[in-house]
Parts: sequence; structure tokens; C-alpha cells
Amino acid sequence: MLSGETILTNAAMEPEIKDLQNFLNKMGAKVEGAGTNVIRITGVKKLKDVSYNIMPDRIEAGTFLCISGATAGKLKLNNVVPEHIGPIINKLEECGCKFEINKNDVVIDSPKKLKSLDIKTMPYPGFPTDMQSVFTAMLCTSKGTSVVVENIFENRFKFTNELKRMGAKINIEGRVAIVKGVRKLNGATVEATDLRGGAAVVLAGLVAKGKTRVNNIEYILRGYENLDKKLNKIGANIKVEK
Repeated sequence: MLSGETILTNAAMEPEIKDLQNFLNKMGAKVEGAGTNVIRITGVKKLKDVSYNIMPDRIEAGTFLCISGATAGKLKLNNVVPEHIGPIINKLEECGCKFEINKNDVVIDSPKKLKSLDIKTMPYPGFPTDMQSVFTAMLCTSKGTSVVVENIFENRFKFTNELKRMGAKINIEGRVAIVKGVRKLNGATVEATDLRGGAAVVLAGLVAKGKTRVNNIEYILRGYENLDKKLNKIGANIKVEK
């Protein structure tokens, strides 16, 4: 353990950082400022064992909301923190989805056809870059043309080539994806290019006509625990091959 005070500037402000601070402080650490761009850490001699419940996964929650939106479903998500997924809810409302928001759960009621919209990824509390891939897949069958701007990471549109195999109409111009909604997608054999890109092709497979095979699912399983079981519980037909 370092003695004295350590100051982190330009720190990330995501709620996961605040949750980490709460965990460390419960162990006996002295950390303050999480949730702002300046974090102060005062060294302590030792930490203690604790039991701690981590916060709900806001990106998994957003992914399930988008799946409901893409499939014209009505879905209730339990164990969520609505304020953590505010930008996601706002964009889905722009698409035509309706919400009932309670303290620890969210209900989404999706229209038969989503509206197109524009998205720009931004640092928290803006629209999360980790939701960009899933939203792009959802918008492939929306009405009209959507524009998705990726401001955080480069090369995060690789997954769109897999969506094109399924009939999506997407044009990439640098950090911008122009998505023209189509009437339907068709099942195909596709690759999970990364964690969120993998979730995007799973969503597309749920919407598509016919069977979709997703390879390299180790990317997906790294970030979504029991995704197949959870989706099958709400009506999907997914089989994971060992």
C-alpha cells in the first residue's frame, strides 16, 4: 500500500467507478471523488475481507432493452438502476418505445416498427460507446435512415460487415455509420468480432428470417453470463454448441 495521497485527474465518471470506490472503502480504503473527474486516494496499511454486492450491469440491461425494441416486444427488467441507463432509455423513446420506470425495474413496450434516429457516443453521462453496436444492429430494420457517430473508439464498426451478410444496408464513412432501414434481415453464418459486436449479431439473428449461426462466441460469453438461457426464457430459440 502506498503512503500519502494519490490524486487521479481526468478520471472516468461511469457508475462502475463509484461502485469500485464503495467496494474499496468497505474494505478499509480511503477513496473519494469517484463519479467526478478527480479521485483522491489516501494510503492505508491494509484492507480487510468483506462481502459486497456489485451494481447491476447497465450495458446488459441496455442490450435486453434493444432486443425488445428490435423484436417489437414488451419486457420487464428487474434489478436495474434506471438513472444509469437514462441515455439508452431516451434514445429508445425517440425510436417509439414506451417505458414504465420504477425504482429497481423498467418495463419497455415496443412498437411494431421502430423509427430511425441519430446517435453520438460520448463519455458518461452521454450515450455509451458500449451500446453503439447493439443500437446499430437494432436500427437495421427501423423505418428511415439513421446516423451513428462513434466518438470514443476507432475501428468499432467492424461488426457491420457481418450485418451486411444478413442484408443490412450500412455505409461507413470514417467514424460515421449511415444505416438505411430494410424490411427484413436474413439468417446467415456470421462472426462475433468483439464483445459488443457479438451482441449486435445475436440481436440481428433474433430479428432475421431463418437460422443464424454466430461463430467466435467466446467474445460474447465474456461479457454476457448465460445470455442464451436468459433469451430463451423470453421466447428466443438459441442453442450454444459446445
